[in-house]
Amino acid sequence: MSQIQLTPAQRKVHRSEAHHLDPVVMVGGDGLTAAVKKEADAALNAHGLIKIRVFSDDRAAREAMFQTLADELGAAPIQHIGKLLVLWRPMPEREKTVDEDRMPGPRDFKVLKYSKRGGQRPEVKTLRVLGNQRLTSGGQVKRSKPKQISIKKRSQT
Repeated sequence: MSQIQLTPAQRKVHRSEAHHLDPVVMVGGDGLTAAVKKEADAALNAHGLIKIRVFSDDRAAREAMFQTLADELGAAPIQHIGKLLVLWRPMPEREKTVDEDRMPGPRDFKVLKYSKRGGQRPEVKTLRVLGNQRLTSGGQVKRSKPKQISIKKRSQT
């Protein structure tokens, strides 16, 4: 894979986004192993922007690791400060699976209950209405009835 080329402005944006991130991949004494590359690839797929901590005192080796990771993973090198490396790669599009059997989820409604005595404030109640329920005009939660189909339509299907 080849590196992604970014403009300085894009690099600056990614640097600011990475500021608060914690390192998700650690490179130990064995250096850049296949397991480290696999973990960095998985982290880039999951997050897009990652920090990698290298436990090595050799700056030239860290710089080489930074370039190697960027080249092999098809990522853009964002920043190398001390023992931290920041890489970015666009996240792959995820396919959303559509479930036809899925019903609507619960909804919360605020209902005003007026007092029988006129001078008091109305009471505000929050009612949770599930997907198979409905809220009546009187503020009651009722189970929805199945939609009625005429005899003619029922015989056609």
